[in-house]
Amino acid sequence: MYSSKPGLIVGFHGCDKDLCEKVVTGKVQLTPSENKYDWLGNGIYFWENNHDRALQFAEEISLNPRRDKPVIKTPAVLGALIDLGQCLDLMDSQYLNLLKQSYQTLEISYATLGMELPVNTNGKSSNDLLLRNLDCLVIESLHKDRLPNSFDSVRGVFWEGADLYRTAGFKEKNHVQICIRNPNCIKGYFIPRKFNSGYNLV
Repeated sequence: MYSSKPGLIVGFHGCDKDLCEKVVTGKVQLTPSENKYDWLGNGIYFWENNHDRALQFAEEISLNPRRDKPVIKTPAVLGALIDLGQCLDLMDSQYLNLLKQSYQTLEISYATLGMELPVNTNGKSSNDLLLRNLDCLVIESLHKDRLPNSFDSVRGVFWEGADLYRTAGFKEKNHVQICIRNPNCIKGYFIPRKFNSGYNLV
């Protein structure tokens, strides 16, 4: 009943400056990520209202190129206006319960077949679960068990990075991430403006 999220939100996508300009001018479209370890399953990823984290991500990829990511020569940020539509919101109890049920179904299926479920694992130089093979499988299985296009988007909150301070409950890279499955949810793209320090926000 409440899976449809009203209103537009702002999302940011870290990428190369050339790609950013091509998307804004309509020359190319962002392509969905389909890695087995994607945190929220298959789709187009954005940081919700977090320009700085998107730029940080682009800079990290630029300095440490990965085979599974496009080359980033000049880190940039692409802005998007997004309607989440029917959202699998993993900050909502009812959807967390659905996800748990999806895992339990997979657990039984894999055990019956004598197979082991994948697991989420840390990155090479991180304590964070950066390779989320299990989460991705559980989310994608949930989508398949329901109507194929029942969810337009997936939304989740993540605690990532080092503690902000000793015994802190907050991390340096905390963020809300959005995965868009239905590209029609993206209402438009823009190049974010630089802040004009001569004026206050209104």
